[in-house]
Amino acid sequence: MDLALSDDQVAILDAIDSLTRPFAAASLHDSGFALPDAPLDRALAEGGFLDVGFDPDLGIVTAALVVAALARLPQAVEAAASAVVRPLLGDDKPRPLCLVEEGREHRPIRFLAPGATVLMVGASDVSCFIVAADQVRAEPDALHAYPMGNLVAAPVDRARLALSPQDVLTRWRIALAAEAAGLLGAALDSTVAHVTDRQQFGRPLATFQALRHRLAEAQVRANGVHWLAMKAAATLDPADAALAALHAQESARLAVYDFHQFLGAMGMTLEHPLHLWTYRLKALIGELGGRGGQALVAAEALWG
Repeated sequence: MDLALSDDQVAILDAIDSLTRPFAAASLHDSGFALPDAPLDRALAEGGFLDVGFDPDLGIVTAALVVAALARLPQAVEAAASAVVRPLLGDDKPRPLCLVEEGREHRPIRFLAPGATVLMVGASDVSCFIVAADQVRAEPDALHAYPMGNLVAAPVDRARLALSPQDVLTRWRIALAAEAAGLLGAALDSTVAHVTDRQQFGRPLATFQALRHRLAEAQVRANGVHWLAMKAAATLDPADAALAALHAQESARLAVYDFHQFLGAMGMTLEHPLHLWTYRLKALIGELGGRGGQALVAAEALWG
């Protein structure tokens, strides 16, 4: 696998950086647990950044790079499903794209709102429908840094798609891992900035060896999640995707605890932006059956 970015990928990431820079210093006042940003979402869609996966010359690796870059923003943008999974559906489906496992549709769903496309993945088929206003109940007080909604009822006559559930789930796991990589990187940067500035016992917290060791481990984990996600995006292999998602969920579980502990009392408030990344990670930890679900899929794919 060539680890060097292509000229096109470098240009796309540079363009994302330029476009999102004015949005990066978002105000935390009155933002609550989630920080959606409709103008940012619109600018990304109009710029074509969420459609790079449709271009065979760019492919899903480039889409995963876009997802990881956007996950580093404090805002929650529906990029992962649109960039990585939506190329399987075609570009005629409206965003946001919400991914749901059949049988788990009554759990809170990320970005679910009237007009969204719901892609429901069952054991043997894949279906989709456009959400009507009477089919969704918003969850503004959900303890996640995503806009969340509950599906009141899924229509029985939803459209059945000629898609393999395994193909959809593989891309879902790639999207999850790529998003987790960006969230872990941003949360780590935020934590490092705090412990570098925060003084205790006459010196910065970052000079204490115990913190440095655990921050170094978090950096190694974040790097590992990133490269496993990119490998899975390159191969589109179910085992690679399951292993990437497994490592992402396990790393998130450990890192989120450490990051909030290192912030002390600030880690228990909404005054610091850390929760905008870690609360999203907490939501991702439970998707697709969690770590146990990914481990079972990886074992089945590798050894049958």
